[in-house]
Amino acid sequence: MKNKPIGVFDSGIGGLTVVKEIQNTLPNENIIYLGDTARVPYGSRGTEIITEFAIELTQFLLKKDVKFLVVACNTISAICLEKIQEISPVPVIGVIKPAAKQIVDTTKNQRIAVIGTRATIDSSIYEKEIHSINPKIEVISRACPLFVSISEEGLGSSDIARLTAEYYLKDLNTIDTLHLGCTHYPLLKEVIHNVVGRDIKIIDSAAPTAKELKKCLEENNLLNEGSQASSTYLFTDLPNRLITTSNLFLGKDIINSIHKVNLS
Repeated sequence: MKNKPIGVFDSGIGGLTVVKEIQNTLPNENIIYLGDTARVPYGSRGTEIITEFAIELTQFLLKKDVKFLVVACNTISAICLEKIQEISPVPVIGVIKPAAKQIVDTTKNQRIAVIGTRATIDSSIYEKEIHSINPKIEVISRACPLFVSISEEGLGSSDIARLTAEYYLKDLNTIDTLHLGCTHYPLLKEVIHNVVGRDIKIIDSAAPTAKELKKCLEENNLLNEGSQASSTYLFTDLPNRLITTSNLFLGKDIINSIHKVNLS
């Protein structure tokens, strides 16, 4: 059981930011990543469709005999994490609860902003989780739907990214912490930092999720005792820029580990 892989999934390639942190935190763990690049983005879709897609991804990875599931997508975590946990015979964690804890620990002036997809922001899940820890924190929530497409296209450092960030974020001048509430957004971190100001702390879900995963594996006695870890990257579509952009997210070349899959 300990040597079985961890299943990680996302609506596209954004979850690779979480995979990168898992690999850094748990270098002995085998990972199977599944990105639904054929149907990205999820954030502009309705709850029913998001849930349907998420269940398909879950069932596909469960057939791969994984020992643990990580929902590396804020939208799915916000909309249907509990549903996934109900149907899964293995433990499941999302990215929102770990991130909320870090947000609370990071802010000093009790004013923070969360940016994400429309579905994540409309769910108010971050406000709920943050206020369950500290109800005094002021939370500004803002949907930034174009950031997903910009990230998927590998345009995180472009003028398009800068202009879009200015349009969405230029008035956030009272906060001290900004949370990137979508796993795609770290590819735009430098552009976002330049727009909101270097004095604002920017955090994302990847590191706290990897930390929470390690804790859960330890508690369930599931840490891999081997040392020959492998990672496989599965996608429902292989658009032209996929490999280049995936390499940007992971910081390494994964061309020999990428495969196209059919969920049905």
